[in-house]
Amino acid sequence: MRPSSKIEVPTTGAISMHARLYSAALTALVLLPRVATSQANPVADAFRDEARSSAKNLIAAAETFPADKYSYKPTASQMSVADIAAHLAQGNDYLCGSIGGMKAPTRTKVAASDGKDALLARLRETFAFCDQALASLNDSNLGEQLPFFGGRKMSRAAIIMVTTGDWADHYSQFANYLRLNGMLPPTAKKPAE
Repeated sequence: MRPSSKIEVPTTGAISMHARLYSAALTALVLLPRVATSQANPVADAFRDEARSSAKNLIAAAETFPADKYSYKPTASQMSVADIAAHLAQGNDYLCGSIGGMKAPTRTKVAASDGKDALLARLRETFAFCDQALASLNDSNLGEQLPFFGGRKMSRAAIIMVTTGDWADHYSQFANYLRLNGMLPPTAKKPAE
């Protein structure tokens, strides 16, 4: 007779592994609906988180540039570092005010020629206003039509998307300008240990 060519594998580990997988799946099915319903405003919460993250990165990037580099722009047709900072400050008041349904504070206009300290101070002020304006934002009115640039109307959700894209666009500019000047952008730096 020929010996059996079957290989015997102990099943005790496999059974306990299956039991663990089924337990994990069952736990997930029970807990996930509770987690999902515990967050009443996931879009508004995510946007507030993005606003805080963008503020941190944009301000850190603006701080990284030496004052004498605020006039830097890679080509004549691009915005300078100072132009970007001034543009962001103006945009923050308009966009966050629109999204949050809050009138922005009356401020003296800041110009690119005002220098690093003035531009950084204004950028911080306008992101602080964003925190205030977005504090009561909730998901129930994301579809509300709001006045926007050029006399057109857009939904609050669409303006949130435009704002997120605007912050990402300008951070990308800062990051590229920093690298072109031999500096690392804040998000490329290793965290301090």
